[in-house]
Amino acid sequence: MKIAILGAGALGCAIGSTLTQGGHETWLIDRSAAHVEAMRRDGLLVDDADGSHRVAVRAATHAAEVGAVDLVIVLVKSFHTDSAMRGALDLLGPGTLVLSLQNGLGHEDVLSDIVGRERVLAGKTYVGGVLRAPGHIQRGVAGKFTYIGELDGQLTDRVQAIAGAFNAAGLATTVSDNIVGTMWDKLLINVATGALTGITRLTYGQLYEEPVLKATALAAVAEAMAAAEAAGVSLSMTDAEQAWTLASEGLSPAFKTSMLQSLEKGSVTEIDFINGAVVRWGERLGVPTPVNATLVACIKGIERAMADRQREGATA
Repeated sequence: MKIAILGAGALGCAIGSTLTQGGHETWLIDRSAAHVEAMRRDGLLVDDADGSHRVAVRAATHAAEVGAVDLVIVLVKSFHTDSAMRGALDLLGPGTLVLSLQNGLGHEDVLSDIVGRERVLAGKTYVGGVLRAPGHIQRGVAGKFTYIGELDGQLTDRVQAIAGAFNAAGLATTVSDNIVGTMWDKLLINVATGALTGITRLTYGQLYEEPVLKATALAAVAEAMAAAEAAGVSLSMTDAEQAWTLASEGLSPAFKTSMLQSLEKGSVTEIDFINGAVVRWGERLGVPTPVNATLVACIKGIERAMADRQREGATA
């Protein structure tokens, strides 16, 4: 397949390099010129369970350099979804499909407004990645599953074909007839760890050594599960402990969540699409979400302090 990864950060590069090694013409599209130039010049340096190796990836800063593809995998930050897709319409041909593998809820509606709902597929992935430097990532693919599906739950030939292509490339992928439930399942993972590591600045290894943090994580997940139940969503998990356990499987103690990575880079986070989504659903359905509301408030406070420091530095 000819595939474009829209948003070649840590996760985009982890998935894109895997698909490249699997024989697909995979383009990594990112607005960072330094990152793209490093990949073009030296290939992508990948650290994983097999050691360090370079992958000869295709990279571009603009969709026009790539042209029409069979599949667009959207992995930009949630708050960039609209602008990124509108700026990447050159990727669309008559049969192009658009698959979101982003964290949080609501991206499919944004994409449908731009490319048409008939093109859009939904998905969630448990693959991990850390951007070490321009053109250099840590990749966690082994044992990490990806789930994709049609928005209406049908098991179509097109979604089966994509799953087949992914699996052949070494990206373990399952087609779901309940992709909305699958998306909530992934949301529970992000709710369990993202905000807590962003607030505390702890790696996975450190987070999982602190019982008091585990208790907070379980409380946040329990609120999200209650909201999902009220929304009539069918989850695969029956208790919060499962989300906490699943979140850490296959990742090294040094792994950092995407939320922590964003804050360390001085970027705003996706909190509004993760814990914030739980709060919004809770308000809509009358489900109390005080733990998630507190986590959102803390992250917002950190973002405010960060923005103030950046402004002060710019005027100094």
